[in-house]
Parts: sequence; structure tokens; C-alpha cells
Amino acid sequence: MAETPATAPATTLRRVLGTWDLVLFNIAAIVALRWLSAAALVGPSSMVLWLLGLMGFFLPLALAVLELSSRVPGEGGLYLWSKAAFGDLHGFVAGWTYWVSNLAYFPSMLLFGAGVFLRIGGPSWMAHANDGRYNLVYSLLVLWAATLLSILGLRRAKWLQNIGGIATWLAGALILVAGLVAVYRFGPATRFTVSDAIPDFRKLATFSTFATIALAFQGLELGLILGGEIRDPQRQIPRATLISCVAIAAIYIAGTASLLVALPASTIDVIGGIPQALAAVGERIGLPIFGPLTAALVTLGSIGTVAAWVTGTARLPFVVGVDRYLPAALGRLHPRYDTPHVALITQGVLTSLILMAALSGSTIHEAYIILIDMTAIMSLLPLLYIMLAFPVLRRRAAGFDKGTKRAPVGMIGCWVIGLTGFAVTSLAIATSTIPPEGDDHPQLFLLKVMGGSVLLIGIGLAFYRHARRRDDYRMTKSTSP
Repeated sequence: MAETPATAPATTLRRVLGTWDLVLFNIAAIVALRWLSAAALVGPSSMVLWLLGLMGFFLPLALAVLELSSRVPGEGGLYLWSKAAFGDLHGFVAGWTYWVSNLAYFPSMLLFGAGVFLRIGGPSWMAHANDGRYNLVYSLLVLWAATLLSILGLRRAKWLQNIGGIATWLAGALILVAGLVAVYRFGPATRFTVSDAIPDFRKLATFSTFATIALAFQGLELGLILGGEIRDPQRQIPRATLISCVAIAAIYIAGTASLLVALPASTIDVIGGIPQALAAVGERIGLPIFGPLTAALVTLGSIGTVAAWVTGTARLPFVVGVDRYLPAALGRLHPRYDTPHVALITQGVLTSLILMAALSGSTIHEAYIILIDMTAIMSLLPLLYIMLAFPVLRRRAAGFDKGTKRAPVGMIGCWVIGLTGFAVTSLAIATSTIPPEGDDHPQLFLLKVMGGSVLLIGIGLAFYRHARRRDDYRMTKSTSP
């Protein structure tokens, strides 16, 4: 039985997403192929880390969002779920941190896309890799193109996300083909042994890599923020989630293995590893087009990823704006396109400012790493709410399920699943604060990551406190004689 909070916002958003739209949306949102190069840097042990992330994080997250989207449907997703389970304050914190985390995530994805795009043109284009002006212009163009398309409506915006999902599929297939060709023609470039496959958890870097891998699986909750724009959600969401889980796990695990057999782990670059690997294989087999083609596909995939997150996360300030915890203007819909245009424009402006700040005093690489770690802390925090809301709302609803033909999932199983996901998410948050190896200023790194996260959460709580005081004042004034 679905539980719809009385405060769930009534909107006129249009239901335009079907099963395959959701599948491609999930692939575009979750599968960022840059995580393959990040994982491959640690060598064959990344295979075990992917499996641990799959079992300890991805599957619990999938089960949780399926249950919660059924019990508390509607636009807003994790905001509504956390609010229903723990109250208004916690719902606000979950929604706010998830949204502001993407103000850091968008620049990191845009910088990645800017770097990969240059590989299409070869060495002459790569000369601009550390050019801050180029990176800024590319990032702003992609960001605002995605934002403006989203304002025109999800019916139009979904095609950019779908193209990104298809491009990611094709890039994954090309990576797999390149790996097979490399093994057949030259043998694997990386040694695969049992001892090499065992992660060394004595090193802090291993925990940091595991945190990155957990973050790579995040995103199933994003599509469900668009719950009010999905056709027949009770039927479409479970089907799309199952297909997405299989496809995403296959791309990540097979893609990392293929990257490792194409290049030694020590030579893989964190930003350009995939096009770099396929360019190397292409040169050896007489097909130099491999590298530029992969770079083009990965660039399209990264643009689709940005479009998916721009579209999805803007619904959070929109829904919270409807609830009046953020400025009410954020809850407005465009008079013609029925889209949260104010929320989208506000999100675009704030992201642009953070992007310019990130590029102003750091090298491209340093900005990229810091943004990823800020994203890990802020975006994984709301998932703690999701993991706990799953057993809490199941227990609360147990009385409603009694007497029905559908036997409820055992409460012990729900708590095991929820707490497993909670523990892995907590570990990912903790290890995200560890400075990268070789950092000359670890205290400054920690200050940037933690200080930035605390500042953004504090700003959100100030909005919430102001809204509650305003409501209390209005209530007192309306009841006074």
C-alpha cells in the first residue's frame, strides 16, 4: 500500500518517461566511464572492489529505492521518503545535501568531458588540456545547453539523456572489443593473479578507491526524484531498475577488466584513461580511429550524464520550494513548458560560480580531485537516510500489509539490507576525507573538502530555520485575538 504524505506537492508536471527512457536515464546518470580509469589505477584488485561495491552498496540501494518509491510515490523521491520516515527536518537535510552536492558534481563531470573532448583532435587539441579558459568555456556551454533544454521540457530533454545513455553503451562495447583484441593479439598488459586480485586494506588508498567505487554506483535514486513524470510508475520503475542494474554492473566490471588488459595500470591517466587505452590498442592493430571514436562517444556520454543530473536534481529545490522551506519562487512552473525553470536557472548560476571558483586557484587535476571528494561526502549523506528509511517505513507499514496475499519482506532481512548499505555508505563518507597520496598540503585538502561541506549544510539549515520561524510567526498571528 502506497503512503503519500499529505504535504506531497500537487504539480502539473507531465508524465513522459517510459521504461526505456528510465533505463537510458539510469545508464546516463550512473555510468560515468571515468570511474573505469579511476578503478583501473589500483590494478586487478579493482575487480574485487567492484563486486564488494555491488553487493554492499548497489543492491541494497536498488532494493531500498524500489520499496520506497512504491510506499511513498511522487515528485521529490528521497526528499519525500526521508520526510515520511524521520520528519520535516531530516527530509530537508536529505534533499538539500543531495542537491548542493551536485553543485560540486557538475563541474567535476564537465571538467572530465572537457578533457576527453580534446582527445578527439589528438595532440594538437591536447595542448589546451590545462588551459583554464578552454575548460571554463566548454563547461559553461554544456551546462547551460543542458539547462535550457530542460527548461523546454522533459519530452525534449530526455533525448539528450537517451543519446548519452546509448553513447555510453557503445563506448562500453568498444572498450570490451578493444580488450579482447589486445588479449588475442598481444596478451594482457596487466598480470592477473590471485594475490594481485586481493585488495590491500592495510593501505588507506584502498579505502579511498572503495569509496569512489561506491559513489560510482550511485544514481538509481535520481530517476525516482522524477516520480511525478513517469508513466505508470508502479509497473515501469521495477522493470527499468532491474534492466539498469544488470547493464550498469556489466559495463563497470567488464569495462575495467578490458582497460587493464589494454594498458598497464601504472600508465592509465585518471581523466583520459579510456580514450588513451583504445588509442594505444588502435595504433598497435592499425586502426588509429579507435581513440578518437571512443573519445567522441565518451564525450557524448558525459554530456548525457550532465543533462540527466541537471534535470533530475533541479526537482529537489522545486519540491522543497513548494513546501516553502526554500524560497517559494523555486516552486514555480514555467507557464508554457510546465518545468521548474526558476530552480533550473538558479542551479545553473550556482554551478557556474562554483566552477569558476574551482578553476581560479588550482590546477585542473587538483580541482577535479577536490570536487569528487566533496561530491562523495554530500551526495552519500542522503543515502544514509534512504538506507534507514527502507526498514523504518517497512516496519511502520507492516500493519497495513497483514492480511494481504503479498507476504512482506522479513523485518530482519530489511534491517540487514538497510544497515549493510548504511555501513558501506558511512565508510565511503569517512574515506572521502583522506587526501590523495602525494598531496603536499593534506591539511589544506581536508579543510577544502570538510569546510566546504559543512558550509553548504549550514547554509541549508539557515534556510530551514528561517522558514520554520516564519511559519510559527504566521501561525501565532493567525490565532491571536
